[in-house]
Amino acid sequence: MPARGKHRRRKTGPISRGVLAAGTGGAVLALPLIGATGAHAAEQSAPAAKSAAAHSAPAAAAKKAPRTYSVVAGDYLAKIAVKEKIKGGWHKLYKDNREVVGENPSLIRPGMKLTLGAKASAPAAKSTEATPSAAKAAEPAAERQAPAEKTAAAPAEETAATGTSESNTSGYTAPVENPNVTTQYRASGASWSSGYHTGSDFQAASGTSVRSIGPGTVVSAGWSGSYGNEVVIQHSDGMYSQYAHLSSLEVSAGQTVTGGQQIGLSGSTGNSTGPHLHFEVRTGPSYGSDVDPIAYLRSHGVAI
Repeated sequence: MPARGKHRRRKTGPISRGVLAAGTGGAVLALPLIGATGAHAAEQSAPAAKSAAAHSAPAAAAKKAPRTYSVVAGDYLAKIAVKEKIKGGWHKLYKDNREVVGENPSLIRPGMKLTLGAKASAPAAKSTEATPSAAKAAEPAAERQAPAEKTAAAPAEETAATGTSESNTSGYTAPVENPNVTTQYRASGASWSSGYHTGSDFQAASGTSVRSIGPGTVVSAGWSGSYGNEVVIQHSDGMYSQYAHLSSLEVSAGQTVTGGQQIGLSGSTGNSTGPHLHFEVRTGPSYGSDVDPIAYLRSHGVAI
């Protein structure tokens, strides 16, 4: 007689029980069925993903497709950039159309065909080729690189564009670099409707950077008859500065500016005998309220 407890019933695991319940034939068929189901699902998902990518690529390309703008009389690059909402402003517009415009960005003629958003479609086409996992992995790296690149580039770009390095401690600076006055304030002559010169003219070749002499708010920016393209800025002390005959504008009314910030490029628009900057300081925003602009600059510590 067998001893008590020597013969125990063997335990069967979940898989063994499943085999016993289904039978030997069922067990053989069960495992391949599961594998086939997963493979079939993968085959179905691949065409769907491929189809989605194929449809998204044309849509992205169509959305970013470049446009053509025909220049009309009175246009200048800054005006077109604002009107057409060009990201990067007139600098980007000029860069994309340099072959059409030529070496001088202030000289554009009616009838010129400018391309808007010429390079916008390239990044979108590239992104559609990346897999979702690759794109997700690339995002953190791009985010980490962006601040570093911006930090490295910003100081150089800001100094070149605004000239803030030449501003004194009061935040004021000359309206152009290396200022050279060619026509003094109150010079008399028949050339001026008032009988005298209401500002000071600075030597400035067409396309020279014109800067705000100090912090303030732009009162007006646009065409002003004999002054051509002009900008008028109100400063914190209540005085106004005016910059005339500009070839292009880079600010608009209501915008806050800092001392030394580039507001436009010099030119010869309006009633002008050649490229230069006509500069005034006024007690009010309009013609007829002028004061000595050089004396005003010197009172704010600008050596001129």
